[in-house]
Amino acid sequence: MPKLLRHPVWRDADPDQGNGLGVVLVPGFGAGSASLSPAGSWLRARGYRPAHSGVGFTVGCTSELLTKLLNSTERHAELTGRPVVLLGQSRGGWLARLAAARRPELVHGLVMLASPVLDPLGAHPSVVRVARFLARLAAAGVPGLLNDDCMRGPCYDEHMKALTEPLRVPAISLFSRLDGVVPWELCQDPCAECVEVSSTHTGMGFDPHVYEALGPRLAAWARRGVEVTA
Repeated sequence: MPKLLRHPVWRDADPDQGNGLGVVLVPGFGAGSASLSPAGSWLRARGYRPAHSGVGFTVGCTSELLTKLLNSTERHAELTGRPVVLLGQSRGGWLARLAAARRPELVHGLVMLASPVLDPLGAHPSVVRVARFLARLAAAGVPGLLNDDCMRGPCYDEHMKALTEPLRVPAISLFSRLDGVVPWELCQDPCAECVEVSSTHTGMGFDPHVYEALGPRLAAWARRGVEVTA
């Protein structure tokens, strides 16, 4: 965080860059909205309108989280008067991809940070073990957690198929070979511009190189949005 705050990519802000473009922030597995609070501050200082996705700690059932994300996306699009950008990290990124594929009319662009879209269960074994433990708790009656059907069965099959659907919105997938949680190869979405950064998995939202990559691309999307609505 101190490195980010000292970096010009944080300090040099054009408040008109975003033109009021809405951005819905979707946190990673177990992370919560605070993990993307630097991204929200960075966006707000540049004239974007960030909003929380309402998915909590992103540990629930995939179908239920997707419904919440779609509802939040629709509300923010209505509030801002045009389609919004979805910015998600890790599990939040592939949830955002599912939302973009299902409701492209609500989505102006898609940003995925260290998101294993090619195989959501291909993360580090320790992460998968936590997910399977949560599924066992769900089977024991604990509400609000992902269940075994999210990792195998009809629900898993449905969403894996949806993750391969072509995107009709511009997308960027940021990945790092230093990622110790998600193998970088799983982030190579064929429908997205794949950009390499030097970051840890959880550090994506705090790494200045991530914002250096996002800055010009988001600015171009914001300009395009103004041209479309003009």
